[in-house]
Amino acid sequence: MKTILWAALSANGNYAQSGPDNPPKPEALADFAAQAGRSGNFIVGRRTFEGMQAGGGGAAFEGLDIVVVTKRVKEIAGVTVVSSPEEALQYLASRGHSTALLAGGAELHNAFLGSGLVDELVFNVAPVLEGKGLNLVTDQHEYQFKDVELLDCKPLGSGVVQLHYAVTGSL
Repeated sequence: MKTILWAALSANGNYAQSGPDNPPKPEALADFAAQAGRSGNFIVGRRTFEGMQAGGGGAAFEGLDIVVVTKRVKEIAGVTVVSSPEEALQYLASRGHSTALLAGGAELHNAFLGSGLVDELVFNVAPVLEGKGLNLVTDQHEYQFKDVELLDCKPLGSGVVQLHYAVTGSL
């Protein structure tokens, strides 16, 4: 199964943090909805999913297989709850999906990357600099690097630029 990691980043490389003073860019949200629609699913961490629900994003994803990865709760209405990245991918494969869209957050992205489970990266880079934020890392304990191949680069509007990479080889 192909796994695509999707993330909104700030121009200085942090995960883009949104709030009342810095709402998410509509172009990035529309791109995520389109990506989720094409894959028919998305995998998300519990805190990120709760944020999506609080923001009223649930209706846009009706009919999709939504998988929440968490060890803290066993059930969430309307979605499938699993406890590991591998279990999320197994579930989606059992449902006939050939592509999994990994929505985040940072902890879940890093778990998938650290386990070598990511095939492609889609970064929507917002035109904002943030002084504090979370980072995408392949290993949180020692220095490692990973080569990626640029597949596409395109503007989405309002200064948002999308970078699409293939992950090459293994860590």
